[in-house]
Amino acid sequence: MWIKDFERCELCAWSCKVNRLKEAGVCRVNVPEVATLNISYATRSVTVTMLGCCFRCIYCNAYRISQYPDVGWFYKGFLSLEDLTNEVVKLYESEKSRKLNINSLSFTGGEPTIHWPYIEEVINLVRERISYVKVGIATNGFSKRFREVLSKVDWINFEVKAFDDEVHKAITGAPIATVLSNLKVLVKEFPEKIRVVRTVVIPKINETQVLKIAEFLASIDSETPYRLIGYRPNFITYYHPGPSKKLMENLVKRAKKAGLKNVSFSGWYPYRYKVRAEGVLAYKSEEARIAASYARAAGCAHHPRNCGSCKLRQSCSAMIMEPWHVKA
Repeated sequence: MWIKDFERCELCAWSCKVNRLKEAGVCRVNVPEVATLNISYATRSVTVTMLGCCFRCIYCNAYRISQYPDVGWFYKGFLSLEDLTNEVVKLYESEKSRKLNINSLSFTGGEPTIHWPYIEEVINLVRERISYVKVGIATNGFSKRFREVLSKVDWINFEVKAFDDEVHKAITGAPIATVLSNLKVLVKEFPEKIRVVRTVVIPKINETQVLKIAEFLASIDSETPYRLIGYRPNFITYYHPGPSKKLMENLVKRAKKAGLKNVSFSGWYPYRYKVRAEGVLAYKSEEARIAASYARAAGCAHHPRNCGSCKLRQSCSAMIMEPWHVKA
């Protein structure tokens, strides 16, 4: 029964060990809750979006979902295994799904793996009724149960935000080690399950990280599909510049020179803002300093960022800021 894993939660690398039925860990969520349930033409799937996340990324474009419940928005909430299964099957067998050739079930967020035992049981129930359904999941790679996830799903969208630990902490509030370890397992042992490995490109904050990630992937399997996503100013970095088309094209070329054969990009942002002039001296790299400066301006008081050890992790003012309140 999924609920036992929540009584002493160690589902992600924070290993909070809290009883999520009564209190919240770093992810700030208790029982699994659903934000939305819909049909996604882009992924050809019935998509279940889960609430909450174990990261606190400064650029999150779904922060009203990932930073739930602190943002104060309302969603579908907790659904029993049976109710969620029924809703998934109903959508999957709908006329709209047939017309769009929907052929899979996907879980996204937030970060769905913080609810993994619940999701696993839903997958089992759905497959009892639709045996041929393919299942995918989008993840930040911070799960301690990643091999279990890989054994159950058919495809993975894996997002890696940075390569250097300091930059990753400045962007997400979390260390990088578990992410890279899980990424290595995925690329080396389960390459057939990779839909894409992706990085959201944030100018001056993780530009140099792209090459390091590309080199890491190429050292394991040069055929790994790597996609660069043009960051769109949002959340805490609402006033930070987005990438130009030229920057995205140059990063693709550099990633290919690093040895990766399958590199592409999507999106760029034509409007220009100024990069924050002041950095946070608790970091060595300029990229980390710039990223952390946005978090500090929004109210993050712990630097270098480490949400797992922060005394304010249950009441972080930075995570409840609407983006337009964080001035350039």
